Amino acid sequence: MLAPKNRAYLKGLANTLKPSLNIGKGDINEGVLDVLDKALEAHELAKVRLLDTVGSTADEVVEELCKGVGAEFVGKCGHIITLYRPSKKNKRITLPR
Repeated sequence: MLAPKNRAYLKGLANTLKPSLNIGKGDINEGVLDVLDKALEAHELAKVRLLDTVGSTADEVVEELCKGVGAEFVGKCGHIITLYRPSKKNKRITLPR
């Protein structure tokens, strides 16, 4: 679980990022989880755009994505969800204490 200070720090880092994944009509499947897993391993921070055609609520999508790739929810702004997971091989982000 992320502390509020860490969550605010990650939101600041994610401010300039573009969404790396779009989720729409096909909902969440193994392919989506695989792409998100690779994005988080490479960058530790990823944005996901929820299209209008997504069949679930944003909260359901967040829960399924976090559980599927072992990520932490950072925040949601409109249809954009931000997720964080520290990289196993290439740690880039150091969270404040």
